[in-house]
Amino acid sequence: MSGHSKWNNIKRKKEATDSAKAKIFTKIGREIAVCVKEGGGDVNSNSKLRDLVSKAKAANVPNDNIERIIKKAVGDSDKTSYESNVYEGYGPSGIAVIVETLTDNKNRTAGDIRHYFDKFGGNLGTTGCVSFMFTTKGIIVLENNGIDEDKLMDDIMELGGSDFTMDEETAEIETEPNDLHNVREGLEAKGYKVISADIDRIPSTYTSLTDEEAIKKMNNLLDALEDNDDVQNVYHNWDMPEEPDED
Repeated sequence: MSGHSKWNNIKRKKEATDSAKAKIFTKIGREIAVCVKEGGGDVNSNSKLRDLVSKAKAANVPNDNIERIIKKAVGDSDKTSYESNVYEGYGPSGIAVIVETLTDNKNRTAGDIRHYFDKFGGNLGTTGCVSFMFTTKGIIVLENNGIDEDKLMDDIMELGGSDFTMDEETAEIETEPNDLHNVREGLEAKGYKVISADIDRIPSTYTSLTDEEAIKKMNNLLDALEDNDDVQNVYHNWDMPEEPDED
């Protein structure tokens, strides 16, 4: 999980520029709208919506924006129909990449994704070409407000979680995908503060890049994908170097 989960991506973007924040708001808003149309706009009965609202708040999406998106989707004033698609391919030097999209124009999105891979030294593959290198897991992130590690371990095992890691700010719990919502609700009932709960794809192995040109192209590929409004999530097995802390 280390350094590659969605939560780490959210943390990395929390101090992003205004334009980058707008992109994040758009992506999460699209997820919320689809979720509401599928399961209703009540967070008490739609557990997936509850998780998405937590995810939105973790990314600093204003409450007014969240409520507006939910009301619009409930009222069905948004007639846009979104389709989810998954693309798999290889970045520079064979880095495995999975791209999840939510789009109202599949042809446009597919063309964009293929263009990015071609432009930055990769190639788009067929379904299944890299997904076997990833395991799908539920990831729950808790606020570490003085959590007792031994008690957390006991609670996670009791609720059906499979593993966890901790740092000074957060605790990150791993579950099977189907257990995500039950474990999340159990942890909340025990008094833990849940920051986010989402499905993630965890690589079985990671690949390092040493060639400066390959590193540059891989960064450019990820930036291009994340800048596209239709792209919801990007997973890869690049062992990215840690970004230096800014003073």
